[in-house]
Amino acid sequence: MSAATKAIHAGCRQLGIDEDGRRAIYLRVVGKESQSDMTEAEKERIVAELRTLGFERRDARRPDGRLKLSGKYAPKLQALWIAGWNLGIFENRDDAALEAFVKRQTGLDAVRFCRDQADANKAIEALKAILARDGGVDWTVSQFRPPHTQNDGYRIGRAQWEKLYGLSGFIQEAHKIAGRPGNFSRELTREEYIVVMNELGKRIRAAKAGA
Repeated sequence: MSAATKAIHAGCRQLGIDEDGRRAIYLRVVGKESQSDMTEAEKERIVAELRTLGFERRDARRPDGRLKLSGKYAPKLQALWIAGWNLGIFENRDDAALEAFVKRQTGLDAVRFCRDQADANKAIEALKAILARDGGVDWTVSQFRPPHTQNDGYRIGRAQWEKLYGLSGFIQEAHKIAGRPGNFSRELTREEYIVVMNELGKRIRAAKAGA
């Protein structure tokens, strides 16, 4: 059995497509009712169609067997969700909690089904609104502010810092956390801000636990 044939069987099982459904897909995509009449290239077209319907191959699963987040908008949604967790807004950083939030906002069962920008924006803007309202994140875009303050990592880290310590001292501590104490000649990178946000998130959760 070829790899494409195995993938078609796996995809149909995963998506709950019965025999009649399979034949309908085969006819629509390659004009044939049976895999035995298809070339390997045609089978790959069927696999591609199943993937657009939500099929994820086994290598797209986490060690616990659940599907990893995937799709064009997954990184942005996940980054905002983890930001909310690091701000102490969300109790659970797990992907399943994010999937449930996306379903409430869009009606879609999984992040990977968020292919339309309008659907993705519903979830993205809802998350940003929660981070602004409950976390104090300032999403304002202004040409009169320094460029580094328009960075999402800066905005979120700054909100975390204010939640913990007030208004002053954020830049100095951010550089220290990123391993660059006293070196302000270069702005922190996106990766460095992730380190900062994760560290401040630990402090926020510890403070909540202590309270």
